[in-house]
Amino acid sequence: MNRKKVIITGAAACAGVVLIGTGLWFWLGRDKGAGSENVVYVNSVDSLMNPGNTSGILNRFAGVVETQESLEIPASQDQTVKEIYVEEGQEVQVGTPLFIYDTEKTSEELEKAQLELERISNEIGNKYNELAALEKEKKTADKSAQLDYTIQIQEAQLEVKRSEYEKESKQAEIRKLKDTIENATVTSKLAGVVKSINDGSSQAANYGESQAFMTIIAMGDFRVKGMVNEQNMGSIMEGQPVLIHSRVDEDVVWKGTMGKVDTENPGNDNSNGYYVSTGDSTTQSNSYPFYVQLDSSEGLMLGQHVYIEADYGQEEERPGIWLDDYFLVTDEDGSSYVWADDGKGRLEKKEIITGQHDDDLMKTEIADGLKEEDLITWPEEGLEEGMSTARGDAGQMGQSNPEPMEETDMLTEDGAVPDTGEVFTEDGTASDGEIVTDEGTEGTGDAGAAEDGDVQMEVEQ
Repeated sequence: MNRKKVIITGAAACAGVVLIGTGLWFWLGRDKGAGSENVVYVNSVDSLMNPGNTSGILNRFAGVVETQESLEIPASQDQTVKEIYVEEGQEVQVGTPLFIYDTEKTSEELEKAQLELERISNEIGNKYNELAALEKEKKTADKSAQLDYTIQIQEAQLEVKRSEYEKESKQAEIRKLKDTIENATVTSKLAGVVKSINDGSSQAANYGESQAFMTIIAMGDFRVKGMVNEQNMGSIMEGQPVLIHSRVDEDVVWKGTMGKVDTENPGNDNSNGYYVSTGDSTTQSNSYPFYVQLDSSEGLMLGQHVYIEADYGQEEERPGIWLDDYFLVTDEDGSSYVWADDGKGRLEKKEIITGQHDDDLMKTEIADGLKEEDLITWPEEGLEEGMSTARGDAGQMGQSNPEPMEETDMLTEDGAVPDTGEVFTEDGTASDGEIVTDEGTEGTGDAGAAEDGDVQMEVEQ
C-alpha cells in the first residue's frame, strides 16, 4: 500500500478538498446549489456594539447579592427544638428570642444527678468516719497489727479521693444541666433578617445550602457572591475591577473589586443556579465561591441575581465604530472586509479601513466603510457573495442551513486535528510545498509550493 502526502492550499481548504484514495470524494466547502435554501442571518452594527455583547470574549459569571455579615445557628445534637418563635423573612434585633429547646428530659436528668450527688456526699462522709476510726484503733493496736491498719487506712483514703473526684464530676454535670435549662431559649446575637430555618421540612441541604438550623443575615452593606470551577479559576484575579450587570436591565451596572477565591470551602455545582463550565461529560471538577466588594450597593436588593465580568473599560463611551476582531477578515494583501448585506438582501464582501486596536477587549476601530445601520454577519466557511440574507432575531447570525463538515476531513492518521493546520510526517517534521511518498521522492503540485498556513494531509492509496 502506497501512502502519499497531499498539500492543500488555504484557498482550496475554504472552497473544498478532494481526497483521492479509495475512490471517495469529500467536499469541504458548501454546495452552491443549496444557496436558495440557505439564508445568512445578519444584524446591525449598532446592536453588536451595545454593552453586553462581549460575552464571547470576556468570562461572565452568575452571582447573587448577599449581606456582608451573617450568623449561622446550629441545632444541638442532644436537644430537641420545642418551639420556633420566628419565621423566614422576619426582622430581628439583638436579644430577640428565636426558638426554645424542650427541657423536660433535661430536668429529669438534673433531678437524677442531684440525687447521685447527695448519695456521693453521704458516701464521702461515711468514708471519713471509717478513716477516723481506723486511725484511732491503730494507736492502741499491737505492734504486729500496725501494718494491717496502715494498709486499711491507705485504702480508705484512696476511696475518699475517688468519691471526691466523682462528686466534682457530678457537680460539673449538674452545672451543665442547669445551664442548658437556663439557656433553653436561643436569642439572636445579630440584628438583621431571618434568612432560613432548616427544620427538616425542606431539601435545601441537597442543593448546597447551609445546614445550620437557622441563619440570620445583617442588613447593611452588600457583596456579590459568585462561583468558579477549577478550569476557570485563572480568570479570577484578586483586586481586579469588575462590573456587575443587572439580569433584568443590561444597562444597569454597578462597579466593584474582585476578591480571592475561597478554595477552603468548595461548593456544589448545582447550588443557587450558578453557571459552571465543567468541560466534557467525563470531567468532574469542584467549584469554589468568590466575592466581589461593591463600590456602591445603591439599587441592589438582597438575593438579587446578577452577572459578573472583568472591567476592561468596555462600559466607557468612545466615538466611532468598534467591532469584535472575529467579524473582520484580512486578505493576503493586508486589506480587510466584513461579510455584509448589500442593501438588496444579498451577501457581499464589504471593504473597510481599520483604525486603532484594543488588545484587552480584542476589538478593532472601523475608520471607514461601515455605518451603524449596516447589517453584517460573522465570517464562516461556506459564505459566498450573492447568498440571500435576512435580519436575525434576538442576535441570530450565520447560515440557516449550513452543510456539516465531515469529521474525517481534517483528521490525521491518529484522529487528531493538527493545531497548526499541518499534517506531520512520520518523523514528526512537516514539509512545505512538497509531495512526499514512501519511496522518499519529492515533487510539487500543479499549483506550485504551498504557502504558509496550507493544510497538509496524508491519505492512503
